[in-house]
Amino acid sequence: MTNLAKKASMKKRPSTTKNLGLASMLAASLTILPGVVASTPALAQKAKPNSLTYGELLQKIDQGEVQKVDIDETEKVARVKLKSDQQQKDAGTIKVKLLNRNTELLNKLKKNQVDFAEASSANSKSVVELLIPLMWIFLLLTVILLFLRRTTNASSQAMNFGKTKARFQMEAKTGVIFDDVAGIEEAKEELQEVVTFLKQPEKFTAVGAKIPKGVLLVGPPGTGKTLLAKAIAGEAGVPFFSISGSEFVEMFVGVGASRVRDLFKKAKESAPCLIFIDEIDAVGRQRGAGIGGGNDEREQTLNQLLTEMDGFEGNTGIIIIAATNRPDVLDAALLRPGRFDRQVIVDAPDRKGRLSILQVHSRNKKIDPSVSLEIVARRTPGFTGADLANLLNEAAILTARRRKEAITQLEIDDAIDRLTIGLTLNPLLDSRKKRLIAYHEIGHALLATLLEHSDPLNKVTIIPRSGGVGGFSQLIFNEETIDSGLYTRAWLKDNITMTLGGKAAETEVFGEAETTGGASGDLKSVTNLARKMVTMYGMSDLGLVALETQNNDVFLGRDWGHRSEYSEEMASKIDNKVREIAISCYQEACNIIRQNRPLVDKLVDILVEQETIEGEQFRSIVAEYTQVPEKQLATSS
Repeated sequence: MTNLAKKASMKKRPSTTKNLGLASMLAASLTILPGVVASTPALAQKAKPNSLTYGELLQKIDQGEVQKVDIDETEKVARVKLKSDQQQKDAGTIKVKLLNRNTELLNKLKKNQVDFAEASSANSKSVVELLIPLMWIFLLLTVILLFLRRTTNASSQAMNFGKTKARFQMEAKTGVIFDDVAGIEEAKEELQEVVTFLKQPEKFTAVGAKIPKGVLLVGPPGTGKTLLAKAIAGEAGVPFFSISGSEFVEMFVGVGASRVRDLFKKAKESAPCLIFIDEIDAVGRQRGAGIGGGNDEREQTLNQLLTEMDGFEGNTGIIIIAATNRPDVLDAALLRPGRFDRQVIVDAPDRKGRLSILQVHSRNKKIDPSVSLEIVARRTPGFTGADLANLLNEAAILTARRRKEAITQLEIDDAIDRLTIGLTLNPLLDSRKKRLIAYHEIGHALLATLLEHSDPLNKVTIIPRSGGVGGFSQLIFNEETIDSGLYTRAWLKDNITMTLGGKAAETEVFGEAETTGGASGDLKSVTNLARKMVTMYGMSDLGLVALETQNNDVFLGRDWGHRSEYSEEMASKIDNKVREIAISCYQEACNIIRQNRPLVDKLVDILVEQETIEGEQFRSIVAEYTQVPEKQLATSS
């Protein structure tokens, strides 16, 4: 039974194998069938009812059912649009395979007047396919060119980074000569020798004199240091290098020293020449000074500058002119003879110098003949050349705004007030505040007129100014006293008394309870003057000792940790003496206001009505009630 079963099973296996082979063949045929069906036009056309054969298309044309035909010769396809609305909605455009030559189709289309056109999608596609790679190539080339350009610029900047940034003129056509510089005659005389050194060096070398290597111009801002350097270059007519001290210093180490070397190398090639370094304190500050260390790059630049000015190699024919308004911070090695051989002080001009400066700056301005530049020069003590130039420019602007043909004295006076006090605001209305300010200012003006050693009054006004100034009393300061700094005890006490006149007038008229804080600035000035009398000028019974020094260079670290050189007992005595001086002067001011109360009321009424009283009118009114000091009358005349 077992053998028979084995035989039976062996007989069944071939049939099973055959069945598996038939199944695999059937699956393969089913897989191939879609391709065959798709590749057979007849079968495909039967499967797609919306398609047409070439012959059917010709029949449709003859039957007049074709609306439009687009023939694509590249793909050998005709896109047919039938007239049937139902076919348009469901099938849209029908594609028909064309033959290699379609003469019959074209003839039938023309014969039946069917709208047809020839279009080639392959041309546009080929153009787009061609442009896309070209665009990528163009973008790639653009990126490469930009990268190469940036690399070239970076390399060129790296090569030129250590080059000097000095402006060079082969002939110094600055347009400025010594005739254009006024008010600093002493400095001009000193610098005239520099021009002679450059033009006629043999005049000095014949007697053994050496040409100075450096000239340092020292003075406050606006006094004309840069203008003098331009005038020297304009007079000498030699090659001129100009650079600012800050242009030497960079964040990269060694760049400043490299620029100094390059500057002097070019200067040696153009000798004799001038090198002008403006604001030399930017690079010439004291090495290792100050709190927190110094700038190593700046110090290296300074070391290179010192070496170039007076090192092993001489710089024949090169004169360096430097300008600064901070000589106290310059390094001592920079100021020694052999480097900057001479220092020329360019200070604020005196009255004669201010008159000369005004005459220079008024050349190109239309000024009324009634204007007295002498009076303007007298009213502007402490003004520098830049301040006077700005003054005339402001006066010209006011003249144009007021539509006048020439600058008058009124515009100049308004310009002075605008620069020294502030911009004019709208006048106050007639109120209690206006009268209170009027009494305050009349207190100042009356004491300035009645005190023997006080400066004369120029004008008093209650027209407000910007910055919170409700009014002011303007004096004509004694220029000799201001410029020299030689203050007498009598002048200081009268000045303190006059300053306290505003508060004294408020107290006498309105009472202590109604006094205002408008005298806060006056009290600061009084305290400052009284303390100087006690601690600096020796004008008290504490003795002829200087208890304090005037030093405003705290930010340089020179007063860091500074303590007073006197005891707490002496400090208490100083405070008491300062208070005594202030109280004594205040009592004197109150007495003068109290004794002249009717005059004060009359002056206040006039001031409220006019809003401004000039000095001459004020003194004439005061003279009717009391005796004006002869000094004040002489000033007004």
